[in-house]
Amino acid sequence: MKKIFLILLCLGIFSCKGDQPEEVNNNETTTDSLNTEDLIPEALKTNKAVVLNLEEANKLVELPLNCLDTEYPNKLGQTLENKEAMGEPHELHPAFYGCFDWHSSVHAHWSLVSLIKRFPDVEKKEAIRESLKNSLTAENIQAEIEYFKREHSDSYERTYGWAWLLKLAEELKTWEDPLGQELSKNLQPLSDLIVQKYMEFLPKLNYPIRVGEHTNTAFGLAFAYDYAKTTEHTELLELVKKRAQEFYLRDDNCPVSWEPSGYDFLSPCLAEIDIMRRVLPKNAFSLWMDDFMPQLKNEDFQMEVGEVSDRTDGKLVHLDGLNFSRAWAFYGLANQYPESFGHLKSLANEHVSYSFPNLVGDTYEGGHWLGSFALYALQESGNKPKD
Repeated sequence: MKKIFLILLCLGIFSCKGDQPEEVNNNETTTDSLNTEDLIPEALKTNKAVVLNLEEANKLVELPLNCLDTEYPNKLGQTLENKEAMGEPHELHPAFYGCFDWHSSVHAHWSLVSLIKRFPDVEKKEAIRESLKNSLTAENIQAEIEYFKREHSDSYERTYGWAWLLKLAEELKTWEDPLGQELSKNLQPLSDLIVQKYMEFLPKLNYPIRVGEHTNTAFGLAFAYDYAKTTEHTELLELVKKRAQEFYLRDDNCPVSWEPSGYDFLSPCLAEIDIMRRVLPKNAFSLWMDDFMPQLKNEDFQMEVGEVSDRTDGKLVHLDGLNFSRAWAFYGLANQYPESFGHLKSLANEHVSYSFPNLVGDTYEGGHWLGSFALYALQESGNKPKD
């Protein structure tokens, strides 16, 4: 009966317009020192928050800055129409050819923009600006658009790479700097194309994809929602809300005990919560959580971190990413509804503390992408960066 009531509530039979999700400031970042190897056991015991400072931001910048122009090794993930469709990564993707694959290059760009916005005095600020300016030219972005228009590339990077492209576009759109506005304008045609692809694809998707890797539907919806909200793209925003509710509103008892799978970098259960907290009004979300994952309201709730056995293995190191993505889901939930979920911050801190010391000096298998996940988790924590 409660589930039927909830469905009716969200369909508008019961008015919930006056009870909208609480706004959360997600534009702050955080973290503890990267030189914390000896302190991590204590951090785990005390659930101390990791807070980013300028010194460590200078180190973290190196990850995306060094990989943007690293063309090989490279995983193109393309479907070839013919032999003429082949080419070197920089020829196929002049803007996003480094960092092993297209989506990692996109969120490496996001990392640089995010860091320079929050730490304007970062040591390599000029190198960052030059790298972004050389990469995100109008000409390069047009070439990226042409790739998406290839006969067999319509689903390229759906929806993980799409989501990160919109996150980059959102970050540039809100960068109050002449360069940020120039790059935002350059990127806009590709952003518009990705929005169009969401608008065409989501109505055709009959069932959500509930995995812990790239194609997870909930993750793709969450970043699309953020972009639509920031840019006031009403049509995309309403479609994301509609599809999220149609996909997930009837879900009960998410089997979180089955997680993680061996290659997960997303939690299927928490990714679903992360989008539903965005699209449901407060009372409706609380009712939904009572059915979906009520144990999260228990102040004694625990979840063991994802343990990585070999960080030179590109798939096994995904579990470091899982720890960061779990953390951003916990932080987002705790910040939006502290009265019910504030206790989850300590669990988020624990997950970040486990994987954060491995970012700098790690192998390329993790180094080319994990920094972005860490930064986003720290941004979602709501803690202010240290000078």
